[in-house]
Amino acid sequence: MKATILGCGTVGSTAALTLSASGQFSELAIADLNVEAAMKVASVCQVEAEAIKCDASDVSTIKEVIRGSDVVLNCVGPFYEYGPRVLKAAIQGGVNYVDVCDDYDATVEHLKMDIDAKKAEITALIGMGSSPGLANLIAKFAAENLLDEVDAIDIYHAHGGERTEGAAVVKHRIHSMEMDIPVFLDGEFKTVRLFEESGKALEKEVEFPGIGVYRVYAYPHPETLTLPRYIKGVRRVTNLGLVLPPEYAELIKTIVRIGMTSDKPIKVGNTEISPLDFAVAFILSKREELLEKAGLKGPVGCLKVVVTGKKGGIVRYSFSLTSRGQGMGEGTGIPAAIGTILMVKGKITEKGVLPPEACVNPMDAFVMARDILKSSGIEEFPLLIEVEDESGKRMLSVDEVLKW
Repeated sequence: MKATILGCGTVGSTAALTLSASGQFSELAIADLNVEAAMKVASVCQVEAEAIKCDASDVSTIKEVIRGSDVVLNCVGPFYEYGPRVLKAAIQGGVNYVDVCDDYDATVEHLKMDIDAKKAEITALIGMGSSPGLANLIAKFAAENLLDEVDAIDIYHAHGGERTEGAAVVKHRIHSMEMDIPVFLDGEFKTVRLFEESGKALEKEVEFPGIGVYRVYAYPHPETLTLPRYIKGVRRVTNLGLVLPPEYAELIKTIVRIGMTSDKPIKVGNTEISPLDFAVAFILSKREELLEKAGLKGPVGCLKVVVTGKKGGIVRYSFSLTSRGQGMGEGTGIPAAIGTILMVKGKITEKGVLPPEACVNPMDAFVMARDILKSSGIEEFPLLIEVEDESGKRMLSVDEVLKW
């Protein structure tokens, strides 16, 4: 089998190394506009790996790069800019596709290509990261195995401290703060604005086990679009998050609030510069200082999925995946690799453009995640599970829940 990985930043490089160690591929192609970065990743892969220069803004170039691949894994961001182009190239090239898209508007465009993907007889698994990705599969697992009815799915996430952060990540955050944010409330799709009362009304303090208590705000992640389609009867789906440290998040929010994010160039002296490019550069220039002040010396993160429903009476399950020393690379790159491996192993058979909850068996993903962690020396699956019902609150083991 041959896989092509587009983008070799923090997420793409982690995914590539996971794929190279999986035993499922004899050949990898690592493609990036920065061919030197691609060569660096290719040089440490455990299978034959080729570094290729690729401009993800050009559909014809992408088609040429992915030609002959069994699957392409797209890790090029921001997805609102590149996602639809890469998926279009995969469909036209007849190559199965996986991505980690966490942009709502890009997801809408991806889902519009469902008929084209079916005609091309390919599978496009979109949003197979952490949130979306693992969050969707946890919700699906709870709905199918633990509850008779699902009323609400509330997804919370807090992470930060990665060794490096690229401009695409900051642009994604800015984009997320500026747009109408989709939520599913009272059985209806609605939108809120981050800095208006509609958005502020959703903010809340959330306890992240092993991380702390933080105030989270609305994110335009696509779970609020896709989960109501596949989890029957759900009345509420929300996604709230925060980048750590909070001071870093507040800096980005302030830049957006004062309107310094236009991409229309302005003249400064004799030089024209995009306010957005300046804002991103300024934010990144302050990042190390804010991390140091907060004492955040390495990556840390937590994904928390709270599923509320009925099993006799009202029952609430809280699933928390917490990590220290592993950040966005592992939290997003490993699930992306898992989706890619499951696809080539024939575990995903549906055709079309599909979110994780539509085509991935949660148990397949959880077992593979456990095995990958064990191979890295992590013996215990880092998932904390709390159940609250009429008898009170109690913690459950992963093994206990999976046996159910």
